Amino acid sequence: MLEKTTRINYLLDFYQSLLTPKQRNYMELYYLEDYSLGEISENFDVSRQAVYDNIKRTEAMLEEYENKLHLYDKFEKRQKVFREIEKTSDKPVEQKSIQKWLQQLQDLE
Repeated sequence: MLEKTTRINYLLDFYQSLLTPKQRNYMELYYLEDYSLGEISENFDVSRQAVYDNIKRTEAMLEEYENKLHLYDKFEKRQKVFREIEKTSDKPVEQKSIQKWLQQLQDLE
């Protein structure tokens, strides 16, 4: 569950501007503020089922955006390259390694 929450939080970071204000509010309250469905439904004066349905639809939309745009996937790959660079930051680095990292980063653009 923690992996899913982390993934959705990242997807929200990348794609929140593509959501409606209501979708954004529900997702932020549920995933960032850890509100329950009942608490969200009380705040917006709607049923728990309406909140649940909206959250599930929005999750599917976020995944669809990611499948098309790959912003989170590219972010993860860039982070991996940065970690590799950090591991070698206090060691002598071969020119080949630098070129490999630069090429990996360029491929993500």
